[in-house]
Amino acid sequence: MATTTKTSTTKSTATKAEKASSPKAGKTGKMEDSEFHKFFVDELKDIYWAEKHLVKALPKMKKAATSPELAAAFDKHTQETQVHIETLEQVFELLGEKASAKKCDAMEGLLEEAEGIIDDTDSGTLIRDAGLILAAQKVEHYEIATYGTLRTFAQNMGHTDVVELLQQTLDNEKATDVALTQVAESFINEQAAEE
Repeated sequence: MATTTKTSTTKSTATKAEKASSPKAGKTGKMEDSEFHKFFVDELKDIYWAEKHLVKALPKMKKAATSPELAAAFDKHTQETQVHIETLEQVFELLGEKASAKKCDAMEGLLEEAEGIIDDTDSGTLIRDAGLILAAQKVEHYEIATYGTLRTFAQNMGHTDVVELLQQTLDNEKATDVALTQVAESFINEQAAEE
């Protein structure tokens, strides 16, 4: 009997060791059932809504832009945003979740602000372009913060494939922010100040 007890204790210890070494179970047990995982998925739905609405707003911003350089930047980011949407759909699939959107109040407000800038500035001015860049960079900074945090959440839960996809989008958002700064500093801000 003592031998049987010792064997079951060893088996129990081995099972605990296997669970502890699993990156997904690491610190919190079964991740899909955790509140943190549910929160993560909820925030993915939020940024999915944001991207789907941004892809519709960017062509309006392009149309309102005065400089061809800014219009081209908005056109390029429209195409990139479509890729971000597709990437999020891959993330949902990897997580075994249905790709669905939850209204993002932050993006809704940022896009309303962009519309307000268009309404409050004169067509054909670089003041409008400077305002559009301001609005677009606010969007980029929101997305950079969101994707950076979601990537870290995925990393903490051991979702390696998801981490890679979110990192790609994060890198793209950062590059877009830099590109917008370059357009602003190349001539738009200086000429807008003289109008």
